Amino acid sequence: MTPRAAARLKDALQERARELRFDLCRVAPAGLGPQHGENLRAYVAKGHHGTMAWMEETLARRQHPQAIWPDARSVIVLAISYTPGVAPNAHLSSRDRATISVYARHRDYHDVVKGRLKELAQFLLSRARAAGCEDGEVKVFVDTAPVMEKPLGEQAGVGWQGKHTNLVSRDLGSWFFLAEIFTTLDLPADDAEVDHCGSCRACLDACPTKAFPAPYQLDARRCISYLTIEHKGPVPHEFRKAMGNRIYGCDDCLAACPWNKFAVEAREAKLQARDDLLAPRLADLLKLDDAAFRALFSGSPIKRIGRDRFIRNVLIAAGNSADRSLLPDVERLLHDPAPVVRGAAVWALSQLATPDRFAQLQAAAKPREGDPQVLEEWAAGSV
Repeated sequence: MTPRAAARLKDALQERARELRFDLCRVAPAGLGPQHGENLRAYVAKGHHGTMAWMEETLARRQHPQAIWPDARSVIVLAISYTPGVAPNAHLSSRDRATISVYARHRDYHDVVKGRLKELAQFLLSRARAAGCEDGEVKVFVDTAPVMEKPLGEQAGVGWQGKHTNLVSRDLGSWFFLAEIFTTLDLPADDAEVDHCGSCRACLDACPTKAFPAPYQLDARRCISYLTIEHKGPVPHEFRKAMGNRIYGCDDCLAACPWNKFAVEAREAKLQARDDLLAPRLADLLKLDDAAFRALFSGSPIKRIGRDRFIRNVLIAAGNSADRSLLPDVERLLHDPAPVVRGAAVWALSQLATPDRFAQLQAAAKPREGDPQVLEEWAAGSV
């Protein structure tokens, strides 16, 4: 394909991407500098990935796009905005309510994006064949493979990795999803974006759990998003108070970024918040059994963590609420089949109940409780 034909193909691709309601469409070469692999290896070596073993298992393939697909020549990086129409942290002080990360208040973005991403990829191949290039191939990725999305997004000019390690765009602020099309076609690359953070450290200072050991470094083990979504066991005691009413993810570092003043509300209706997930009542969430949990979060990314981990998070929010009307549900969950739920219920009880009531329930629990971690919660609660 001649350079002129490749340029025309890229123009047509970007126009079709806009028609498919992608907010940005940029192209990067299918390669990354060695510093990205070095940074990733250092991150894993420090243990900052926590229990996300898949990061270590896919380390070699994750470091370079051509380790995933050796024939790839270009990576098309797509961005789609999910900028909220209301202040993202508006309900952090509403003690009887829960705060859910903005990205999870609507349909799972994988379901929203993947179909149109495949359509765009087929459009690219069709146009390439019409231009005489018969051997073009594509692969599409929506957070489904070990792709270093953020470095590729920076290389394609979509944005830059801010001090909170997330991608920031001058057009979209902090609130957007990424998807990629790898292709064997050689398309004209866009200019890489440069860092525009300057001396600002608003995102670092906003973190409730001090999860940033230094600018551009994240220790996931201290991150509320990791603790509420990826971490499967009991949440370490040192972070429970800082979680407040955040029951799925955390937006504090994203919300603090001043580049968000340039963002406009998401135009994709399926990525606009469901009313029932803007600030759900803790009392309602504590009552969810597995069937009710699955029904409420059908089509939502929240569903993937399962009911037990979700109720663990809600119980921590209940313990932080100072709302003693939640005690009947907390006490009921002391008998839940899942140890991670029972343990969180013990902690919530220790925060809400009188010492006498806690001691009474502790005495009743000891003879029947067989999980060591739950027994440790009882012992810690009585100190």
